[in-house]
Amino acid sequence: MKIVVLDGYTLNPGDLSWKALQELGEVSLFDRTPNNTSSIVSAVGEAEIIFTNKTVLSKEVLMQIPSVKYIGVLATGYNVVDMKTANEMGITVTNVPGYSTNAVAQMTFALLMELTNKVGRYCISVRSGDWIRSIDFSYNKGSIMELHGKYLGIVGFGQIGRAVAEIAQAFGMKVLVHSNRKFPEKETDSLRFTDPEELFRTSDVISLHCPLTEKTKGIINKDSINTMKDGVLLVNTARGELIVETDLAEALNSGKVGGAALDVISSEPMKKENPLLNAKNCIITPHIAWATKASRERLMNTAVDNLRAFLKGSPVHIVK
Repeated sequence: MKIVVLDGYTLNPGDLSWKALQELGEVSLFDRTPNNTSSIVSAVGEAEIIFTNKTVLSKEVLMQIPSVKYIGVLATGYNVVDMKTANEMGITVTNVPGYSTNAVAQMTFALLMELTNKVGRYCISVRSGDWIRSIDFSYNKGSIMELHGKYLGIVGFGQIGRAVAEIAQAFGMKVLVHSNRKFPEKETDSLRFTDPEELFRTSDVISLHCPLTEKTKGIINKDSINTMKDGVLLVNTARGELIVETDLAEALNSGKVGGAALDVISSEPMKKENPLLNAKNCIITPHIAWATKASRERLMNTAVDNLRAFLKGSPVHIVK
């Protein structure tokens, strides 16, 4: 059985082993495959099993690889696969849910703490000699914000949103949640569900953890920003297109938004003309929240388990 991994580098840049997958068949590993039809079709060849993370399997591609019986998506989101065509061709498609919950929640607070405590900024200042030249034992490079008692607005309350809420409450924050589903049993003195209008109006910090849908696309825009507190902080570890980037850049540069910390943007890798690249008080990391070694190990192990289950005739984590 021939197995092809179309873009394995981000999952395994060299610190994990492909051995478990290689035990299931003849594996061809590509660090990355150019996102054009001819390159993808050539890489797949006569393989029956393919794995993809961000390599797009469009209708045009799928129609030219009839040998494929199984697609394993090396992620939770599976929008890179034309599901209508895959279903029509009888191809089983699986994903890997929930592997990065703890990592993304941790990164959410790493980003928030950089906004509030400015650890990186102060470290750079010290290394540049500012403390050596200082006449005081302590000096100010920007105010530090205490989270205790502040309102955190969480948009989306899946596994990651819930994990972020738990951490926030440990910091003594008051949590407001907007979600399509409400969980009354989760409400406490420090967490309650509300509508987006109150969440935007009341929150000192807003953190995005919702999926990208037609309803949520551009949920952070000029109008919603205008309803927010002056100096509000924004964290996004979900999807870049939840934000209208020109509107956020304008709000950062005017000071309406006090700071933003983003692990995702609308087009990745980032383009040099992105308005957020040089916006004031904007921290950007290259979509790494998911990528702890522990998360990547869970991702690989689950992907292999998914294939094993398929080969045994009892597939799991099927997406339609």
